[in-house]
Amino acid sequence: MKETIERLRSSGIARIEAASHAADLEEVRVALLGRKGEVTGLLRGLKDLDSAERPAAGAELNRLKLELDAGLTARAAQLADSGPVAGPGWDLTLPGELPAGEGSNHPLITVLEEICDIFYGMGFRRGDGPEVELDYYNFTALNFPDDHPARDIQDTFFIDEKRLLRTQTSPVQVRTMERMEPPLALVVPGRVYRNENADASHSSEFYQIEGLVVDTAISLADLKSTVDTFVRRFFGADEPTRFRPHFFPFTEPSVEVDMQCVACRGKGCGVCGQTGWLEIMGAGMVHPNVFKAAGYPEDAYTGFAFGMGIDRIAMLKYGIGDIRLLYENDLRFLQQFRGVS
Repeated sequence: MKETIERLRSSGIARIEAASHAADLEEVRVALLGRKGEVTGLLRGLKDLDSAERPAAGAELNRLKLELDAGLTARAAQLADSGPVAGPGWDLTLPGELPAGEGSNHPLITVLEEICDIFYGMGFRRGDGPEVELDYYNFTALNFPDDHPARDIQDTFFIDEKRLLRTQTSPVQVRTMERMEPPLALVVPGRVYRNENADASHSSEFYQIEGLVVDTAISLADLKSTVDTFVRRFFGADEPTRFRPHFFPFTEPSVEVDMQCVACRGKGCGVCGQTGWLEIMGAGMVHPNVFKAAGYPEDAYTGFAFGMGIDRIAMLKYGIGDIRLLYENDLRFLQQFRGVS
């Protein structure tokens, strides 16, 4: 028995020192001191020894158990000091085998910044305003009558009688004119909210960009020239546009702007409803009542304003058929736009 114990002591210590990972060390501990381990087996075999030999063998086995346990504890401390380990073949101090995923701009942000860059090139500056807006700036100052349908709770998210989530970025027009004198050339991108059911072309939360130009002798021709320049620079040269009469409370006259369908090139298809045209923005000459609300002298200035949904522009640019894809955070969809500008 004494020779068996010495051989086990020598081999056990060697195996402990050879362990290079925590998992290896655990395997050694189980093999030596586990329920079916070698030391445990010898302890259980003491009952079969001669009564005269049993006390000395038992004492020696207990010393061996204590020595091996101390060796295991010391080796575990050495491995912990040498750096993080995670099992056989794993060393967390080494570089990962797979490259980390690269982030990219959301397609809406890419389109938003591209639009703003175009207008910066035409002399516009960027404006901003609160998303929680006063009813006065969102409706009253923009010449909405008290009984206008847009004020209905079915169309607008009201917080209380005076505050709401803005339904458009147009309130920034009046806020800016209240503190600045013309000439003004302002572009205002931002998030807006409408109480609408989500479908392929509508969302209760979306992005809009507003434009405002105010000076003396500004005309509808200036508006058309600005819009045509934007369309050509964003969608490509020689994209036809057309203006259709419309009504907005804050502009007079008011127009809706269409561009030739990018899918069928004006021939008519399902995307454009067989018309050959796609609506891209509403626009018009700033209503005198809006100037009055901003405190501008009567008949001193003229100006134009326009607004378009960034979501719709992004859908046209990238051929996206459902606006909900832009807000669902599906990585399979978003990864298509990595590196796209």
